[in-house]
Amino acid sequence: MNQKIAFFDAKTYDRQTFDAENQKYGFGITYFETKLTPATATLSESFDAVCAFVNDVIDAAVIDSLVKSGVKVIGLRCAGYNNVDFKSAFNRIHVVRVPAYSPYAVAEHAVALMMSLNRKIHKAYNRTREGNFALSGLLGYDMHGKTAGIIGAGKIARCLISILRGFGMRVLAFDPKPDQQYAKEAGITFVDLAELFREADVISLHCPLTPQTEKIISADSIQNMKPGVMIINTGRGKLIDSKALIEGLKTGQVGSAGLDVYEEESEYFFEDKSAEPIADDILARLMTFPNVLITSHQGFFTREALDNIAATTLANFKEFFENGYLQNEICYKCDKTCIKKEKKRCF
Repeated sequence: MNQKIAFFDAKTYDRQTFDAENQKYGFGITYFETKLTPATATLSESFDAVCAFVNDVIDAAVIDSLVKSGVKVIGLRCAGYNNVDFKSAFNRIHVVRVPAYSPYAVAEHAVALMMSLNRKIHKAYNRTREGNFALSGLLGYDMHGKTAGIIGAGKIARCLISILRGFGMRVLAFDPKPDQQYAKEAGITFVDLAELFREADVISLHCPLTPQTEKIISADSIQNMKPGVMIINTGRGKLIDSKALIEGLKTGQVGSAGLDVYEEESEYFFEDKSAEPIADDILARLMTFPNVLITSHQGFFTREALDNIAATTLANFKEFFENGYLQNEICYKCDKTCIKKEKKRCF
């Protein structure tokens, strides 16, 4: 294939995995280190497609620029798509995504955050490197017998639930469409949010970002949680009201927090900012807490996941350029169920 793809926000690991997978297709991929924004969208001139990532800006201005440049399809190399203005894109440019890559990667990272926070691994690591082998301040608790509250029950959540059940934890889950057959098989219980907040020792977020879930962790919900609760977020940053989280940490209502995402992460995550001061006051404040672990949106970052992302993204482009049915298309008009049902492109 000789179609040309403009690849934005490219990192070394992106080039390696996509170049290896592209040997099957022969697309002309040009890698740009810059993010896709209204200021950089003109770089797509003379390209047939754009490949974008989770923190790229795909608003009306960007879409107007891409359409003017002749770009026909946007390939998101991620599952989330809350950064896309689909109303502006509809009937003008196609948008495809990677709906799943490795649910194990994100689930296992969530567990890594839980265990590190509980057993103070990050603190112990720093201590022993300085010759301090004292145990004071490193006390944890048995995960066995504790209650985990999982918000969302998709593929990632189910992988996590399997791990936590292996620990011997009681698992409560909330989902707007509870699958009772799955609950019976997995040995878990679907409950409403109020009960989950009230009962859970550990809460992990695995729901999409929607108007209904934005800031699902708020000042009110934190006050209704068990004192000392651990909160884990490997989903989307805006699921948590960061200011409310800080207040909860200050009072001890929140015992610890593991964050792989942050609501204003696009200015920092995936970049080396070690030579600069952190200008985001909320992020800087969160980083001062010894009981907060922040990772840079690396939950997806395994060899298997990167290979799957490259394979699905380039297969999506192949389907488009061969005029095939776009099984991973998303748009303003149709939801995913509708698209799968009709087996045709929306426009």
